[in-house]
Amino acid sequence: MGTALIVEDHPDQAEMVARLLRLYDYVPIVAETGESGLEMARRLDPDVVLLDLMLPDINGFDVCRRLRSDRATMLTPVVMLTALGGSENRLRGFRVGANAYLTKPYGMQELFDAIKAARAWRADLELEKMQGEIHVELNSEITLLQDLNDFLMSLCKSTPLDNDQVMQLRQAVMEIAQNAIEWGNRHQSDRLVNIIYRIFDERIEIEVRDQGSGFDLNNLPHAAIPDDPFSHLDVRDKLGLRAGGFGLMICKGMVDELRYNDAGNEVTLIKQFNPRDPD
Repeated sequence: MGTALIVEDHPDQAEMVARLLRLYDYVPIVAETGESGLEMARRLDPDVVLLDLMLPDINGFDVCRRLRSDRATMLTPVVMLTALGGSENRLRGFRVGANAYLTKPYGMQELFDAIKAARAWRADLELEKMQGEIHVELNSEITLLQDLNDFLMSLCKSTPLDNDQVMQLRQAVMEIAQNAIEWGNRHQSDRLVNIIYRIFDERIEIEVRDQGSGFDLNNLPHAAIPDDPFSHLDVRDKLGLRAGGFGLMICKGMVDELRYNDAGNEVTLIKQFNPRDPD
């Protein structure tokens, strides 16, 4: 069936997982630290990584983040196996790019269903000729944008974008994500912002979707317009809104394409690695 890298510092736990894997004809490989797990993932290209979170050197969240931001391991399926329960830990796991999150004790069928789903994810990406796809969920709290910022910076460094292009894309994504929290989800912390990174040979696409009802792009009196970028400020003042409203104008200048869905609650930002010269 393939190879499975077990990143686990407790020998008994690692051997238990290895025995289960052998039942399904997987070849288990064990790394006892996060750093050795990262090195083995790059060198061996396993079919799946089974990742403990409490490791002696670096935690599993950081291991997963680094796997996802390294072009060599960006497509490696990751299943987190941990004693850390709770919705916040689970959310954090998916926020750094895990494909599945299982809390101990888990059943054998749960484990192999998770592995199957994670490997199917990679197969679908390869079929679409994508080099990577990462799903991230944020609560509607602006403080969590720091996670997004750190993740995006490390991710983009694995692409052919230069530093100026990375900073431009970061600015655009942060603006759209903040709009999703502030305008789409109205700061309701139970609503999530879904972010999907897709990396192709020639471009990166980042899709940001909130859980709000959307809006009409042609009817935004509080937003800046190119012909008269300051006229909206009086409108914002009367509505009691913070100064600003230049977000969409800024974003359009930072990416090669900005695409909205019909409802207005999903935005896709596209940045070409080698932009075509204008006609």
